[in-house]
Amino acid sequence: MRNDARDIWEAAVAAVKPAPLIEQALAEPTLAESLQAAPRIIVVGAGKAGAAMSAAVEAALAAQLDKIDGFVNVPAGSEIPLRKIHLHAARPAASNHPTDAGVAGATEILRLIGAAGSDDVALCLLSGGGSALLPAPTAGVSLADKQQVTKLLHACGATINEMNAVRKHLSDIKGGRLAQAFAGKRLMSLIISDVIGDPLDVIASGPTAPDPTTFDDAWQVLERHRLVEQTPPAVRDHLQRGRGGALPETPKSLSANVSNVVIGNNAKALAVAETRARQLGYHVLNLGSYIEGETRQVAVALAGIVRGIRDQGVPLRPPACVLSGGETTVTLTANSGKGGRNQEFVLAALHYLGADGMTNVVLLSGGTDGEDGPTDAAGALADSKTLQRAGQAGLNPADFLARNDAYHFFESTGDLLKTGLTQTNVMDVRVTLIR
Repeated sequence: MRNDARDIWEAAVAAVKPAPLIEQALAEPTLAESLQAAPRIIVVGAGKAGAAMSAAVEAALAAQLDKIDGFVNVPAGSEIPLRKIHLHAARPAASNHPTDAGVAGATEILRLIGAAGSDDVALCLLSGGGSALLPAPTAGVSLADKQQVTKLLHACGATINEMNAVRKHLSDIKGGRLAQAFAGKRLMSLIISDVIGDPLDVIASGPTAPDPTTFDDAWQVLERHRLVEQTPPAVRDHLQRGRGGALPETPKSLSANVSNVVIGNNAKALAVAETRARQLGYHVLNLGSYIEGETRQVAVALAGIVRGIRDQGVPLRPPACVLSGGETTVTLTANSGKGGRNQEFVLAALHYLGADGMTNVVLLSGGTDGEDGPTDAAGALADSKTLQRAGQAGLNPADFLARNDAYHFFESTGDLLKTGLTQTNVMDVRVTLIR
């Protein structure tokens, strides 16, 4: 069952690898014709899938390589040698916070886009992690200010939509401002979505999409999470000036020559996972890609579904596979340990089910990018023997949950899910098997 769970999860990840998605997108007749006619093809972007997406563009446009001029921000360690697209290490691999290197890369991307000729065509490659990889602090706001407010939003459990509403109003590139700087013939963003519902304005903070949020929305996020007093003064001042009309809002509409296409998402990954689970002989309950909320509460709900299936055959009989996607949040305690939402999800479900509830059950939760929080694990994979090993080592799951320290629990039991960077990112995929 452990092998089956990993097989199903890996099938989901393989379904959203960039190469075939990019190839199919660039073969669309209208876009292919525009690329063929363009004197220059500008390729920019940011995200955890940036390296693989860039490589796929070069492969698909091999006959037009001499026209390509590209610069894409990626996590350190994911760079690969390419002929025409420069991959810029914009932040350390195990970090979700903006850096000086990211600012330098964003500045070059803005320069490249701003220098487009009237007949040039641009491709913008966006994927999960793009917001942190594409920092361009607006005048009067320092990178340190943005880093501080980002950390505050992460720690309080703010949703991705809330975080991006703030970040877009502190940036010269997010919230449609990258597209606003383009003066060429056509700009198309090819997007691998890591956000629930695939909202174009939220993925990577929407650098090429109109922004429906306002300075007032950003301010309300800080008020809602009681962060106003902790927020750097420069950020407060900038948002207040924007609220008062002293600063231009992010664009609410963009030129008709700008378009955005989602080529990969969580729903696509889950659909392939469902097919693979059926091939392995499981009845499948696919809960979809819209799962969000506090990680532990979602884990409690999953534990209830597991008990219903195993003990009553409701809503389906074993052997069963319960799939879910989306992205949950973790509110950190004052003395937090180490981990991520996927590791915490598995630990919470393991704790709530207990030894009896885990009989003939396997739990797997993993980030499709291969990263879970600031760790080297994608998530965790556990069964009844996990609790046995924990008991032998004197480990109490409740103690580790209390301090958000799932990583060290699963490191001790040998149940961390380690995959390395996958070169894609469509949020999380959770696989639960019941016999």
